[in-house]
Amino acid sequence: MIFIVAKMRTKPEYTDTFLELVRPFTEATRAEEGNLWFEWSRSVEDPAEFVLVEAFRDGAAEAHVNSEHFAAGLEAMRPALAETPQIVSRSVEGEGWDRMGELQIGD
Repeated sequence: MIFIVAKMRTKPEYTDTFLELVRPFTEATRAEEGNLWFEWSRSVEDPAEFVLVEAFRDGAAEAHVNSEHFAAGLEAMRPALAETPQIVSRSVEGEGWDRMGELQIGD
């Protein structure tokens, strides 16, 4: 699978509405056949920093970045961002989340 983490810092006037701004992009991406997950989080230390954790089946990420909603999503985000986002994108084994071996909670 392709595992991607992106950090985005918003301009102050967009911070409180950023998740609503990216809702169409988020919903369209989650509906893609090869999308495994597409999840937003907000930093507890910096409310203007949003982290996107996403994963795609092998080969599906290319279709994602070539989709119309990807281009539209980037353009919707552009005026809201204070700086160029940071990203980590890697191919990893698996098709989903695994349980953490070091911290097991009774089943």
